[in-house]
Amino acid sequence: MRALSTVLFAVVLAGCGAKPTGSAVRIYVSLDQQFSAPLLDSFAKELGITLDQQHDTEAAKTVGHVSAIVEERANPRGSVFWNNELANTVHLANQGLLEPYDSPSAQDVPAMWRDPQRRWTAFAARARILVVNTELLPDPASWPTSYRDLVDPKWKGRCAVAKPLTGTTMTHFTAMRKLLGEPAFTAWIDGMFANDVQFLASNGATLRAVREGKLAFAFTDTDDYHEAAKKGFKVACVFPDQQDGGIGTMLIPNSVALIKGGPNQAAAKQLIDRILARETEALLAAADGAQIPLRAGIPGPKDPGIKAPGAFRAMQWDIDWTAANLAAMSRDYGKRFGL
Repeated sequence: MRALSTVLFAVVLAGCGAKPTGSAVRIYVSLDQQFSAPLLDSFAKELGITLDQQHDTEAAKTVGHVSAIVEERANPRGSVFWNNELANTVHLANQGLLEPYDSPSAQDVPAMWRDPQRRWTAFAARARILVVNTELLPDPASWPTSYRDLVDPKWKGRCAVAKPLTGTTMTHFTAMRKLLGEPAFTAWIDGMFANDVQFLASNGATLRAVREGKLAFAFTDTDDYHEAAKKGFKVACVFPDQQDGGIGTMLIPNSVALIKGGPNQAAAKQLIDRILARETEALLAAADGAQIPLRAGIPGPKDPGIKAPGAFRAMQWDIDWTAANLAAMSRDYGKRFGL
């Protein structure tokens, strides 16, 4: 974090001449506090605003903030939502709870990652990857390469995925349901149960099971893998489904949006502009979370195991369908996997 702190200090100095707004802004933040809070602190100083940061818990991951925004719709208390995934943000937009804002900082964000109505913008992604214990599997030729490996009998009882009840795993499973089609998706779920796949509480839990040698591999996110690798654990990152005809690796970006009717909208827009700046994506890539920039020309994570967009086959998922079906899928997954 020393390198990140040094860069943040430079960012603060660069912004010292910004005209203060004197306004307080409440922001709901789902990205891990250790990565988001230092940036937001520096942005508040730079912009001259008072910032009320509301961070989500590991257990709630996004759902708590989404619920708060829905519950406060008649009298919004928050003005900005920084979500660590996208589908729930799109869901809020489709409920009419987000205000269109075409940030000048987002002009070079690829079109697929910008709402046509400008109610949200995506940036700084994680990839859904397979983390492998390299002490248990020292030969790369033996590593799993696909979501299908979770149902391969040779891995019975030796792999894991988080329960798809919150966060990126719920988004992943819901997107997969549309991509594979109902019969194939159901067969995949049934196959995982038959293969004694361990359904754990979170991506962090799946990572810990692999790094400690309890399991050979698991689905997790690139940020979880990167933190373990930096700490010296014997783990490797596999971008799955890269073979010809493969479905590709899923990218799940952060997203930021202006909450409809929230106070101090002018200051909130300034904050959104700062969050969406190219240098913010660069800072998030350089930090321990190793976020993947969505825009060309921004330096990515230094970890060679984490690939840049264009360097791998990306999964094409239906963002709107996924967002529209989150609630129904959440109820279904709750029954199947246990609340």
